[in-house]
Amino acid sequence: MKYLWILVGLISFSALAQNLNEERIWKLVSRKKAIYLSHGVFHINQGGSAAIETIRSSFVADRGYERVVIDLGSTVPRLYGHISEGEKKISVDFFNTSVSPQLKSLQNSKYVKSVDFLAVEKNQVTMEMNLKSKVNFDVFYLENPARLVIDIRP
Repeated sequence: MKYLWILVGLISFSALAQNLNEERIWKLVSRKKAIYLSHGVFHINQGGSAAIETIRSSFVADRGYERVVIDLGSTVPRLYGHISEGEKKISVDFFNTSVSPQLKSLQNSKYVKSVDFLAVEKNQVTMEMNLKSKVNFDVFYLENPARLVIDIRP
């Protein structure tokens, strides 16, 4: 009976796991590439510790996209993200990162419905950005000061 529960658990876990063979995986760079993707996995393998201080957005119609900026303090941490086109969501795991108690929620966004920060472990934070519709993304980071930048367009 014990082995049956282990088997059920493994099957359940694999059903919920991402199939990385079907996902585009890219390493983020510290400049805008203007390559917009609707799904995939991205990562930064830097090792710094960070604090999510603010999240802000701006939309200028002439640019054709909304920019969401997450201010990270002095360094860019290691992070992994997943863009889920079907769920209309971006999930980002920040390692060696904390969230400022003064962090205010994102207001008046054109494409973002909500942003939630979840403390997974002591130094790991997951950000879930829920979207209003299916959109495309260009994701990159800046180092001085440290920021994660997400450009969103239809």
